[in-house]
Amino acid sequence: MSAMKPQIEKVDRSTRSIRYIEHGWPTKLCRWHAHEEYELHLIVKTRGKAFVGDYIGDFVAGDLFMTGPNLPHNWITYQAESEPVSVRDMLIQFSHESVAKLAEGFPEFSQVLQLLNLAQSGIHFEGFNSTFARGHMESIRDNQGAERILAFVRFLVRLHEHTEKKTLSVSKISLPDGASKHARIAAIVDHISTNFSQGYSVAQAAEMANMTEITFSRNFATVTGHSFVDFLNRIRIGHACGMLYACDDQITSIAQKAGFKNLANFNRHFQKVKGMTPSQYREIARKDLVSNQQNFYEN
Repeated sequence: MSAMKPQIEKVDRSTRSIRYIEHGWPTKLCRWHAHEEYELHLIVKTRGKAFVGDYIGDFVAGDLFMTGPNLPHNWITYQAESEPVSVRDMLIQFSHESVAKLAEGFPEFSQVLQLLNLAQSGIHFEGFNSTFARGHMESIRDNQGAERILAFVRFLVRLHEHTEKKTLSVSKISLPDGASKHARIAAIVDHISTNFSQGYSVAQAAEMANMTEITFSRNFATVTGHSFVDFLNRIRIGHACGMLYACDDQITSIAQKAGFKNLANFNRHFQKVKGMTPSQYREIARKDLVSNQQNFYEN
């Protein structure tokens, strides 16, 4: 079994629909794990590396994240910050069903479901006021019953309205339901997500979607936010990330398995999507994430 396999966490929501947690650093709660619930996660203190799906990036105090169901995640404080802290993280966990039922009863709230759709790949709320974020978290923590739910809803509405949302992981992408063009584009996304190693051209994809190349390209970019070629490369890079930290295969072999015909092309696209080389990605993931998880099991 790979050391990078996330631990599956079971969240007990039998007595309440929203779970609030806060913890310090270091703690065994900080580990590479996943759960069925969405998670809003505020970093209160320290700085370090954020791991969300296949995303690796820096975090600092005040950063606010949201992860979707079964999306592995962990935040690891830099070892240079050796002083323990009593509260490093404030987080809220909740189910899709709870929010979906609320939107069903109150249609005005249904737009917030778009936020949950983005969270499938993980979100960093760039520039969100950390004082406001902490105030919302504290309000949810300090209230009970219906008042806690109202505080939670207010927070979700503010997050939905926030314009600077950066999606993180490229290996888990969800598309909105609705118009037929969305359905046809979603079918193409599902297909290439499974058959990403094959060589697909825009013309082939357009034919599969029963659209002209121009119409397909325009609709694909509107629905996914990327051109078809860029999106396909991002899917391939996402799968390559999983192989880089989960197996010892040579990078050349991983590039070929991910659908890239030559190493130079793979390295160029990887650098563009991840901001680092495949070797650097493997080194960071194995040094920080694996060692942190091994320490968790040893202690």
